[in-house]
Amino acid sequence: MQTVKEKIAEVVLAQPDDATYEEIMRELAFERMIERGLNDVRTGRVISDEELSHRIRTWQS
Repeated sequence: MQTVKEKIAEVVLAQPDDATYEEIMRELAFERMIERGLNDVRTGRVISDEELSHRIRTWQS
């Protein structure tokens, strides 16, 4: 398992040499969102498509 520092270095080094600070930060944020989502799946923090559709309909009311 990679440490946080190793994962950040991997993401940064995968960027092109002319990547901007904003682009690198966006990639780091995206990587973090993916990891959080995968952790949610691993721990069972998910809802069905039907439940999601129901929740969205209640927001539109």
